[in-house]
Amino acid sequence: MEPAVSLAVCALLFLLWIRVKGLEFVIIHQRWVFVCLFLLPLSLIFDIYYYVRAWVVFRLSSAPRLHQQRVRDIQKQVREWKEQGSKTFMCTGRPGWLTVSLRVGKYKKTHKNIMINLMDILEVDTKKQIVRVEPLVTMGQVTALLTSIGWTLPVLPELDDLTVGGLIMGTGIESSSHKYGLFQHICTAYELVLADGSFVRCTPSENSDLFYAVPWSCGTLGFLVTAEIRIIPAKKYIRLRFEPVRGLENICDKFSRESQRLENHFVEGLLYSLDEAVIMTGVMTDEAEPSKLNSIGNYYKPWFFKHVENYLKRNQEGLEYIPLRHYYHRHTRSIFWELQDIIPFGNNPIFRYLFGWMVPPKISLLKLTQGETLRKLYEQHHVVQDMLVPMKCMLQALHTFHNDIHVYPIWLCPFILPSQPGLVHPKGDEAELYVDIGAYGEPRIKHFEARSCMRQLEKFVRSVHGFQMLYADCYMNREEFWEMFDGSLYHKLREQLNCQDAFPEVYDKICKAARH
Repeated sequence: MEPAVSLAVCALLFLLWIRVKGLEFVIIHQRWVFVCLFLLPLSLIFDIYYYVRAWVVFRLSSAPRLHQQRVRDIQKQVREWKEQGSKTFMCTGRPGWLTVSLRVGKYKKTHKNIMINLMDILEVDTKKQIVRVEPLVTMGQVTALLTSIGWTLPVLPELDDLTVGGLIMGTGIESSSHKYGLFQHICTAYELVLADGSFVRCTPSENSDLFYAVPWSCGTLGFLVTAEIRIIPAKKYIRLRFEPVRGLENICDKFSRESQRLENHFVEGLLYSLDEAVIMTGVMTDEAEPSKLNSIGNYYKPWFFKHVENYLKRNQEGLEYIPLRHYYHRHTRSIFWELQDIIPFGNNPIFRYLFGWMVPPKISLLKLTQGETLRKLYEQHHVVQDMLVPMKCMLQALHTFHNDIHVYPIWLCPFILPSQPGLVHPKGDEAELYVDIGAYGEPRIKHFEARSCMRQLEKFVRSVHGFQMLYADCYMNREEFWEMFDGSLYHKLREQLNCQDAFPEVYDKICKAARH
């Protein structure tokens, strides 16, 4: 009883403090207190509920039986919207704060919300090597189920709460993407409800224009209700090699060479300054040297990016064997390195051992409780961006990131971009190797101004035929946006499927210039 009484007393004192100082003051200046006392326990409860629910649903095989009824309900909502005069655009009814993107979607308040309750894994077919899922299935659900039966996705993006729908309608990447491409490139079929309430299935050979136009369209061609995704046999461990590299030219050369070696199942780089990085290469294996086994996903372990940095500080190469699921979600506990700004002592061994089992707080709850003042502070003094640029432009790109925003660490993830129709493809007719440069944190340049600095960075990315991930704040005007992305197939499908009155154009949905 004593711990419970102590916790109750602490909670009471905290509520009194909020009463005196005001909730906004506490959330902005002592946010870690609010996060530790409220959001961490609440996040844990959410995770337990969704894990148990997913396990029960799959074991009872109830999802396939209910799926068709849920799809018919979505069709019914769309037809009712049409019968009522199609007065506003449609969007999913999922609250904006539940998405991983830091952007606040104000359109949810003005558009017709179509409720889509599709959050289950429907089928795992090991003969066809396909998993069939609903759009709100998360990467945490997928890894928990597939790895337990010896399978995995070829590309399994980081962070447990990323959804299949978000990764298709937006995009997704992982350190295996140099072999398999982006998340969309491991998908074999989509099923959608269109603007007239009809149901359609599309594959590379059936309704192929729609199949290639859906990725990156952000729900502006129809409502995704099912996706079929390739699976591959999984092994127990990743044999991960750590190699510190100094000198930017050496870093780019080493990273490019390792990315072209297909015997590497995984390739990743963490850039800690303009001329210091650790490049990691991994191979799946069922065997592990016990002395080199490192279960990095255990709650008491150091945050992964800090663990990697130790190899740089010691200037020492390393080899470790990491359990597969731990590797997939290696950056989840620290939300890459964003959590250090929210809980500054989060990587302290005492905190990890006592409270690490509740980490991380859910991004959705952080968004829900940040308030307008904190949101504006983040917008002006914080960067969360992923820019995709050709590997041949990596040296120039890293100099540009350093000069324009100066945020470290920087995440480096290679991927092969096939020459396929759609919004995103290489400039030429052949597949090309690209790199995702991920910058998350507080810029260290003097007089940082979000709009001007980001427009400068976007201009560079356009100039090298690169792409900006659409989850992040985008400052381009309409002309610049369609200079970056190939809208030919997308606009053709919007006209054919009568989307103009049903869904906003993707630019109007995601760009800051269009929302303010």
